[in-house]
Amino acid sequence: MMLARRPVCAALLAAALPLRAQSLREVHGAHDAWAEPGLALAWGVLRGRDEATTRVVLRIEADPQRYARITATGRDPFGGGTVEIAVARAADGVARIELPRSHFADHPRTELRFFAPGQAAPSLLVYFQGVPDTTPEFNSEAALQQDLQRRIARARAGGR
Repeated sequence: MMLARRPVCAALLAAALPLRAQSLREVHGAHDAWAEPGLALAWGVLRGRDEATTRVVLRIEADPQRYARITATGRDPFGGGTVEIAVARAADGVARIELPRSHFADHPRTELRFFAPGQAAPSLLVYFQGVPDTTPEFNSEAALQQDLQRRIARARAGGR
């Protein structure tokens, strides 16, 4: 009876191996602009009338063939609290996260998870500890967008 179970167990194990989740690659994003093949992002600050209306903006350009879905979480590494962050994604693959600067006082760690098409688990996690120190600030949305696009292009070309 015990010998009859071994082939069945071996067959089940062999069938389950391809279904094993791929490992999650973690990247510490320390700069205000970063890129790798199929993915680039840049941070900027849009100044408001006062600190309460100042917004931190993150532009993410992800190849939808490589990363079909993006999620974001804000974490408090000391108290353990987390909040889900809305990611607005356009049809062209450009995503935008916009948060009040005050968000980072309570949830300084930002985690971006990137999911390959058809995958339930993320394949890439890019995290930041607060807003990068070198993040530029702008008074207008147009100037911010122009700079985000310029810095993403420079990061893709190998510069920061």
